[in-house]
Formats: sequence, structure tokens, C-alpha cells
Amino acid sequence: MDEKNVQSLLLENKELLNVTGVEGVDNFNDATVVLITNKGRLTIKGEKLTISKLNVDEGKLIVKGVINSLLYSEYEGQKEKISLVKKLFK
Repeated sequence: MDEKNVQSLLLENKELLNVTGVEGVDNFNDATVVLITNKGRLTIKGEKLTISKLNVDEGKLIVKGVINSLLYSEYEGQKEKISLVKKLFK
């Protein structure tokens, strides 16, 4: 498998989350962190969340705090582009 497409999540004691495959941070505050990853949009919800380490070049991120949920959703930038011809002759 191509190393660029690999993503891992390591959650330790609901307090420390290591994420790989990170392409960027969409937004964040102390209750929510929204990441753009190579597998889609990842929303992290919790309490007193902080980003303690971010390296977009390596695709790595560490979030600290009380982590209550992780949710993946599709990222609009990843949708397959459909040509106009395909749309017309659907």
C-alpha cells in the first residue's frame, strides 16, 4: 500500500490522539477539531482539546484533552470530478 494513503489513529486513555495522514486543519477550538485527511474529513469532539503537535509535511498531528468521539465524513475536495459529457448522457 502506498505510504501516502496510509492513515492511523492511536488513542491513549481517551486523552492523547496521534493521527497520521493529515493534510490540514479545517478548524479547531477547545471542544472540536476538524481535520482534512487522506481518508476524508475527521471531526474530533471532546473537552479542553489542544493541538500539541502538527506537522503537515509529514502528515502527523497530536491532540490532547478529553476525547469523546471521532467521526469521518466525506470531504468535498475528494469528490470525483464528473465531466459535463457524463452528466449529459447519464
